[in-house]
Amino acid sequence: NEEEIELLRENNLLVSRTLAEVGRHIRPGVTTKELDRIGEEFIRSHGAVPAFLGYQGYPASLCISVNEQVVHGIPSTSQVLKEGDIVSVDCGTFMKGFVGDSAYTFAVGAVSDEVKQLMEVTKEALYKGTAQARAGNRVGDISAAVQEYAEKFGYGVVRELEGLGQKMHEDPGVPNYGARGRGPLLREGMVICIEPMINMGTRAVVFEPDGWTVRTRDRKPAAHYEFAVAVRKGGADVLTDFSIIEEAINK
Repeated sequence: NEEEIELLRENNLLVSRTLAEVGRHIRPGVTTKELDRIGEEFIRSHGAVPAFLGYQGYPASLCISVNEQVVHGIPSTSQVLKEGDIVSVDCGTFMKGFVGDSAYTFAVGAVSDEVKQLMEVTKEALYKGTAQARAGNRVGDISAAVQEYAEKFGYGVVRELEGLGQKMHEDPGVPNYGARGRGPLLREGMVICIEPMINMGTRAVVFEPDGWTVRTRDRKPAAHYEFAVAVRKGGADVLTDFSIIEEAINK
């Protein structure tokens, strides 16, 4: 209902502000563990708790994935960011009985044109998928829009993972590949996460021995962006606000 959607919006706006705060500190020389500390302190100081911390045993508040790490990178004191890296930060909050969840890929200093294109295409694939999140469509309409756009550029679309409400990972999941007109029906008031994970090379991934980190098999970079979206009859109501993040990092 509308009250629940507003609680989800409140969470997701806090996630956006947290990602903005973390983004302000992304620079060569910083460790991913330090970014995790900054994110956790910001979440707690705003009356929420980190939704990821302890989830199925996950040991940190943020997932921070660098370069060929696609998702679920565990923050570490030994992972030091350097010029030209890209880093996906995935953040979740739990507040007032609901969850927020979003991700953004940041450039560390100047990145190559090839990497910049990967980031731009992945973000645009997110927007293409989000445009299909309206009542009466099906999950496959979102999935196909993401896949079709990313594959135009020769990129690999990760298939092993997919993107909320009162707990993490409620159905329906939203894969980043699929066929239009297929999959669960999207209904007014559903809230879903759309999160393209796009590889510069092939779509093949490897699950690391730590039990969490997913990386590209060919070790080429990957990008990852995520929206929380409420399905409406007239189109998607995006609960995440990337403008907060982009204003912070472009100052």
